[in-house]
Amino acid sequence: MNRRVVITGMGAVSPVGIGVDAFWSNLLEGANGIGPITLFDPCNLRSSLAGEVKEFDPTKRQEFKDANHTDRCGQFAIAAAAEAMESCGDLQVADPYRAAVYLGTGIGGFATTENNCRRLFESGARRVSPFFVPMMIANMPAGMLAIRYGFCGQAIPAVTACASGSHAIGEATRAIRHGYADVVIAGGAEAPIVEVGLAGFNAMKALATSTNANEASLPFDKRRGGFVPAEGAGVLILEEYERAKARGAKIYGEIVGYGTTCDAYHMTAPKPDGSGAGKAVALALEEAGWRPGERVYVNAHGTGTSLNDLAETKALKLAFGEEEARKLAISSTKSSTGHMLGAAGAVEAIVCAKVLSENVAPPTINLLEPDPECDLDYIPLVKREGSFDLAISNSFGFGGHNACLAIRRCE
Repeated sequence: MNRRVVITGMGAVSPVGIGVDAFWSNLLEGANGIGPITLFDPCNLRSSLAGEVKEFDPTKRQEFKDANHTDRCGQFAIAAAAEAMESCGDLQVADPYRAAVYLGTGIGGFATTENNCRRLFESGARRVSPFFVPMMIANMPAGMLAIRYGFCGQAIPAVTACASGSHAIGEATRAIRHGYADVVIAGGAEAPIVEVGLAGFNAMKALATSTNANEASLPFDKRRGGFVPAEGAGVLILEEYERAKARGAKIYGEIVGYGTTCDAYHMTAPKPDGSGAGKAVALALEEAGWRPGERVYVNAHGTGTSLNDLAETKALKLAFGEEEARKLAISSTKSSTGHMLGAAGAVEAIVCAKVLSENVAPPTINLLEPDPECDLDYIPLVKREGSFDLAISNSFGFGGHNACLAIRRCE
């Protein structure tokens, strides 16, 4: 089988807005969701900024008791999935075993782990919560969504660091394309802004240390010095095309390509020549039927680390060829949101769908001093109007995990 896969629902929880409409409009206006950390006191850390989700109330989507027994990561997943399900109309899943969940997270219940470890060390084993394990494990957001919506097919987490959300969507696409499912809730969620996590990233010297929010997340800028951690979730409802068409669903876009590789190079650093990432992009382009001359938007992984941004620039040149790469319109929305880790690819897939439908691309904010070695068109500072034939989203994670999604308008 080679069935078509379309997006019929979308939901987002992000540092620049809760809900797809708020998220999208704020991105276009160049909003900066990065600010001082409030979820804990960062006084012992070199990095004091993050992309936190503001004014998030989990009880808008969950009963208080249920929310109290759900890690913040799972709360984000539930909120984004609820919006996505509402936006997709009357889904009517007749056979629950043909409905699946693929929900990625790089870490899972990080705050739950930290809190219970603190209880253990300070007060003893009896103070550890009986909900610790189910709140902490990385498969639980996927499991909770399956329970919530009665989806009895596959319920599988993708756990590939910063590529988790994209891998979840890509593997969900294959499940539908090859006949294993008809409907999938797919995406990613992450809540990594906890002291032990940021201490670890600080020890690696991976985080930006600027105290100025407009000088912290700087993808492709020669001043960049690390990524800014962020939290949130993105969820897509994926559906087999004929099924969606028959029920009159609104279609937000079609997943037409998915490429995935591993650098097999280093635990944290990307392969310097960009070959692993470039191959993932090339595979997605081949599957999407890309042709030279098409107008392409790229939502770059663009973390603002010195190694990643340079390697991604090389990867795009390898995949498209030097001449076509210089025609690409590229932006890193991490300049606005920070790096949402396992949720990033899912939220950025939503960006790609919106770029195609709205004929406008969001900017890479604060890109004032482009790195001469990152010499492609990164849509600096302000949004850009324009019609695009194809949009791709890149996600590259620790461990060398590479994923690329390709999306077109549904014709």
